[in-house]
Amino acid sequence: MRTKNFAACLLAAGIISLTACFPVQSQNTEQPRRDAASMTTSPDIPQSITFCGQTIDLTRYNMYEAMDRELSSLAYFHSTTMLTIKRANRFFPIIEPILKANGVPEDFKYLAVVESHLDPRVVSPARAAGMWQFMESAGREYGLTISPTVDERYNVARATEAACRYLKDAYAKYGDWASAAASYNAGMGRISGAFASQRETSVLNLWLVEETARYVYRILATKLIFENPAKYGFALRASDLYSPISCDEVTVSAGIPDLVAFAKSHDITYADLKRFNPWLRDSKLVTGGRSYTILIPRKQDLYYTTPNRTVYDRRWVTR
Repeated sequence: MRTKNFAACLLAAGIISLTACFPVQSQNTEQPRRDAASMTTSPDIPQSITFCGQTIDLTRYNMYEAMDRELSSLAYFHSTTMLTIKRANRFFPIIEPILKANGVPEDFKYLAVVESHLDPRVVSPARAAGMWQFMESAGREYGLTISPTVDERYNVARATEAACRYLKDAYAKYGDWASAAASYNAGMGRISGAFASQRETSVLNLWLVEETARYVYRILATKLIFENPAKYGFALRASDLYSPISCDEVTVSAGIPDLVAFAKSHDITYADLKRFNPWLRDSKLVTGGRSYTILIPRKQDLYYTTPNRTVYDRRWVTR
């Protein structure tokens, strides 16, 4: 009897000990929240999109998923995408008229967005430079001056004109703007070789290296976001956009031995001279007998004393 009582005590103690180690869940446990403070949703993929006047069907699995990848990436790459929309308010008014004057569809402004995020001073690890990311050899081939003191790859207007010349050459070769866009990334030689070896007629059906395979879809995704930023979570005000800064133009044909002195003579800082003329690559300018136009920013536009009211595309702003 005593043994049984002792065993019972041990059993009870064991149960109490286990209960302490593994607490019983309360019946009043709070239910999981069904909502969230911030939600990540997948962007809607359209069945088709128009690029340079051509309708592209996106319903095929590989095209749908490629578009989903690029659109999701850009939609959630918040800071860079937002900054690029802000910059577009300043640079699209320069780019679009040049595209139009050269007979190149305005959708190619989105190629510049993809290439450089509209940063006219950017340089890639491969040494491609400027808003349109020309390599030095291609820049020279398409009419840009590149010297120790001048590099027109950094001149937005001149580089846009050079890009137009390239794109028109590519279109003349392929008869298709999407192929011209892909060749801007890979080069005409690689695209032509892929067409021949794979016996295809559409660049979107080619097996290409990943960077080029994604390139056209990235342009298309950029177009979708820029045409309706609010749909993808970008709620910008007019005052958020970067306003165009008016400049006076000074044409020079003689060399300038001291650009610091030149800047001071026009009542601007040397830093502002370089920011507005990033194609000036030294502290002096050697013209070689050519004429160049130097931009001198007007002082009244250099300060955010009043909110920006200039909106190039009303679709960019919510209020």
